[in-house]
Amino acid sequence: MGISRRDFLMRVGQAGGYSAAFATMQSLGLMPMKGALAEPIQAAAGSGKGVKVVVLGGGIGGLVSAYELKKLGYDVTLLEARERPGGRNWTGRNGTKVNFVDGTTQTINWEEGNYQNLGPARLPSTHWTMLGYCRELGVPLEVEINTSRSTLLQNDKANGGAAVPQRKAINDTRGHVSELLSKCIAQGALDQDLSKEDRDRMTAFLKIYGPLDKTGAYVGSDRAGYKTPPGAGTQVPVVEVPMDMHMLLDEGFWGGMLYEEAWDWQATMIQPVGGMDRIPYAFAKALGPIVQFSSPVTAIKKTANGVQVSYKQKGAEMQIEAAHCIIAMPFEMLKKIPHDLSPEFAKVVDQSTPAGSYKVAWESRRFWEQDYNIYGGLSFVAQGPSPVWYPSSRLMHPTGIVVAGYTEEQGTPFFDMTLEQKFAASRGTIEKLHPGHGKELKNPVFCGWRRVMWNEGSWIRNYGGGPSGYNTIIEADGPICFAGDTASHVVGWQEGAALSARRAVGIIADKVKMSKA
Repeated sequence: MGISRRDFLMRVGQAGGYSAAFATMQSLGLMPMKGALAEPIQAAAGSGKGVKVVVLGGGIGGLVSAYELKKLGYDVTLLEARERPGGRNWTGRNGTKVNFVDGTTQTINWEEGNYQNLGPARLPSTHWTMLGYCRELGVPLEVEINTSRSTLLQNDKANGGAAVPQRKAINDTRGHVSELLSKCIAQGALDQDLSKEDRDRMTAFLKIYGPLDKTGAYVGSDRAGYKTPPGAGTQVPVVEVPMDMHMLLDEGFWGGMLYEEAWDWQATMIQPVGGMDRIPYAFAKALGPIVQFSSPVTAIKKTANGVQVSYKQKGAEMQIEAAHCIIAMPFEMLKKIPHDLSPEFAKVVDQSTPAGSYKVAWESRRFWEQDYNIYGGLSFVAQGPSPVWYPSSRLMHPTGIVVAGYTEEQGTPFFDMTLEQKFAASRGTIEKLHPGHGKELKNPVFCGWRRVMWNEGSWIRNYGGGPSGYNTIIEADGPICFAGDTASHVVGWQEGAALSARRAVGIIADKVKMSKA
């Protein structure tokens, strides 16, 4: 029985994630293979004149919505509960307060100029919509070093617990696999699959790819690192002895070795100079008084003419009426607000579950640069908070901010730990990778997004209403549309938020056009 293209893409996504689905769509000609500016929203300039729209939530989804609506001439108001723009796009600096819903408050105490992106921290070169907005808004960008062969892989159960440089694990694995495949060819195991000409070509390729010696054996390579590096005078290079293939398999390094192969994680990754929040602040500057900060929404109600939104501002209860509304708030916040969404939409929201990603960040002397020659990238441990994320900004500066633990917190022992226990576990990860340097870490901050006020989740994990929940939330519920990465196939990325916002604006523009026809 045949399946539809949509079902096929959904299955690809379920098996391989967003990257696989995105790449498959490209190969089918459904998405461009190369970067391009986002197509203009199909609406004439000024077509929104006289039409009022209220946008709820000042994250990237809400900001892009308001920005594009303003371009089209709509009368726009954006309500944001916090005193800053960006939502999860949040950069911690000296003096930043991290407030949790249980009343816990951490105040960052870092050297001026040091920072850490507590939410998104990289822009893939394939995320053309967000890169286009950075260009349009004049946000300076620089390279984010997402991967480095100098970074480390560590497992308590193998190699005596000692960390291994990625260059060694990757190249020794490649060498051993090449040797095994070369032996298979020599023994005729692939005679039915390859012609003699192709077998000869494959053997020649493996000698370079491995690299293999004249006998077809892998005996080590300078790609994997030196025991003695080349030097002046009589100092000749001596390559490292290869790691045993059995140990490489047992150490379970595959995730750390292959993460950079994900389509949207490949170089070049990019970041705004000075912090990711340069993007939402640029949007806020362009929007001016359209953005109303410290204005938490308290109720959403449909009316005969559109919507009525209640909110608080400076202690006073306020109301605003509009013909259309874009909800760009986290579902966890929307669950707490009285609303009259249609039953199928309410079910998607109320029964959804969020993820709870976290980061633990420390200030320290840049021992990773000064003592280990690591400049950016990620190191991984098999047991404990992981990965360790080295900063790409302020290279060579005496101090920097390093992340030791960035993953899902819920459903793990880490979730129930006290702050001090979390910091101790995070410090232990650094100690495994960089023995003796755990004591250099200071001024830690823990950002657990399941606990952060006005978010209470990092991104969506499951949609309410089952598999059809997503298909519901991307449609309009009368005068209400949704925006944010939750309403996209690019969950967890700013690109998804921006794309969904543009789509929501397009839906409203179509409705307005029809009403005027």
